[in-house]
Amino acid sequence: MGCWAHARRKFKDVPGKNGKAKQAIDYCNQIFKIERALQGLSPEERYEQRQLQVKPVIEAFYDFLGSFIPMKGKLQTAVHYVLNQKKELMAFLKDGRLEASNNRAERAIKTVVIGRKNYLFSTSLSGAEANAIIYSIIETAKEHGLNIYKYLTYLFEHLPNVEFLMKPKLLEDFLPWAKNVQEYCKGI
Repeated sequence: MGCWAHARRKFKDVPGKNGKAKQAIDYCNQIFKIERALQGLSPEERYEQRQLQVKPVIEAFYDFLGSFIPMKGKLQTAVHYVLNQKKELMAFLKDGRLEASNNRAERAIKTVVIGRKNYLFSTSLSGAEANAIIYSIIETAKEHGLNIYKYLTYLFEHLPNVEFLMKPKLLEDFLPWAKNVQEYCKGI
């Protein structure tokens, strides 16, 4: 998956009042404007609307990039980035569940990135794996709108009484999207 926010940012980094860079940014802005309008749709509807509305904008954008004469500097870097990432940047058009940018995913891992120097002090592979597991649990719970404290408390109170080693399927009742978890741990 490519990220249209990254593509847009490459053109924003072009110094001065470059008309070509501004036009490229305008194309990216059109994509994001349409995507915002499609947010409330089901994945199937979003897929269909992307084919009708977003795909023509992207195709026009790539046609526009093809008209560039050889250039240098940051504009060349931006154009090469978008041309080299074409397959990845167009991947979101194939599935209505995918997003045009990975900003949401990057925000989700921000706590991991900020704390990475601390992880140098994980003195064992087991410690590093424990960090990865707890971050995965917490970030998944956040994505499902759970109160993290309530969710972790729920897990610590209920999981010790579950024979999930013998019956791993029982763990499904403790996943962030499970109905009982949603009812008990939702919100503040």
